[in-house]
Amino acid sequence: MQHKQVIIALDLGTTSNRAIAFNSDGAIVCHAHRELTQYYPQPGWVEHDPVELYRTALEVLREAVDKTGAESVAAIGITNQRETSIVWDRFTGEPLYRAIVWQDRRTADRCEEIGPAAKEIKNKTGLMVDPYFSATKIAWILDRADPSRVRAGRGELLFGTPETWVLWNLTKKTVHATEPSNASRTMLYNIRTLTWDGELLNLFGIPAPMLPQVHNSDALFGATERSLFGRPIPVTGIAGDQQASLFGQRGFDGSTVKVTYGTGIFMMVNTADTPLYSDRLVTTVAWKRGGCTSYALEGSIFMGGASIQWLRDNLGIITTAAQSGSDVIASTGNEGVYLVPAFQGLGAPYWNSDARGLLIGLSRKTNAATIIRAAVESMAYQVRDVLEEFISASKAVPSFPPSFRLIHADGGATENRILMQFQADLLGIPVIRSRNTEITSFGVAAIAAIACGFWDEKQFLSIVSDAETFTPNPSRDCALHERYYQGWLRAVKRSLDWET
Repeated sequence: MQHKQVIIALDLGTTSNRAIAFNSDGAIVCHAHRELTQYYPQPGWVEHDPVELYRTALEVLREAVDKTGAESVAAIGITNQRETSIVWDRFTGEPLYRAIVWQDRRTADRCEEIGPAAKEIKNKTGLMVDPYFSATKIAWILDRADPSRVRAGRGELLFGTPETWVLWNLTKKTVHATEPSNASRTMLYNIRTLTWDGELLNLFGIPAPMLPQVHNSDALFGATERSLFGRPIPVTGIAGDQQASLFGQRGFDGSTVKVTYGTGIFMMVNTADTPLYSDRLVTTVAWKRGGCTSYALEGSIFMGGASIQWLRDNLGIITTAAQSGSDVIASTGNEGVYLVPAFQGLGAPYWNSDARGLLIGLSRKTNAATIIRAAVESMAYQVRDVLEEFISASKAVPSFPPSFRLIHADGGATENRILMQFQADLLGIPVIRSRNTEITSFGVAAIAAIACGFWDEKQFLSIVSDAETFTPNPSRDCALHERYYQGWLRAVKRSLDWET
């Protein structure tokens, strides 16, 4: 069946890859999806198979193109899980090791060793020294595959996050590129000069020839190999998943805080052309479009919806994620039970690699519903942790909004109405939930569509997604919710530095 022209967003996620086609009205024409296998070879280690990652990406693209017709596809935009690191052989195309996923904590010791350089790294990259980011992951792979760095130094080995790896394969191994929102997550990219930083490359022992070229987020990155879809299809937009979500939420100034409730939870606010720094948050590039760079302040929470997956897959106390939003859970109340999901350490605002998961406050009354409720609430508590940091950081900049009066929410976990209402009650501000659960894909589709002329800026802004607003319950007990939150902070304190 032939449709009017479409833009396809390829979303390279943590647990799955998806391809979604949007028509000129911004409506979804078709959707293709494949799960990704998760590997956990040791506690704190998380890996993907790069070959499977590309194969499933190609499968969903082919499914979407087959449904819409190759001639109808104006362009492809790619968004991706950031920080996940892949190193491969330029000539054979074979990965040297599995992809080390952003959640992985294996390089915590290495991060401790380079702690004295933390201030310089923060100043240049906007990032704190943490295993979350790519640099120590790349070094770990090279230490095993190319310890002398001879092959990497000759450019025989290449590095990329998922979008770079997939783009390289889609373009018949001719385009090795990324863009600033992804480059800024490596701990190697200077967000002030917008270049790979030679001093940081030396610090981490990573040769420059293995790094991708950095283009604008709305660049023409190349075109897919003709044989894949019957004709070359241009790739005209790339952005990291959280930046794409911010773009899809129209987060063009400091008035919009977006929260994506996915495998992790990611909060972001646009700080325009000025990088805003905080000791407990990440400063990152939002995007670079038309030669203009926008920055953002971000809080990265490692465990969001993954906590619900843990209840399902490891404990077996639910069979579907939807059960975490049932009326049974709503009726249990807090009961003083807290789950701190520090399964791989804690991200923002704690940045503690040695924290470990904790379930506390149990009594003989505690049952499965209580524990599920604690997992749901843990997402809301972590969002408040980060929002408190946003407020603190904004006070240091007179031109920045002094307070945040609402948040825009997207991601799979927003389907949970209990979570959304508890979030609004806990924060005391409205939570606007987009009914478009594919806002990340929509965001990168918009970047690609504007770049290729499929939409102009005005058309993009005119596309209105349905939304539902959760306002704080008028009868909510503010003191009670504050006690809940203080209990959370006590629980977090007990989880910190468990490994040490």
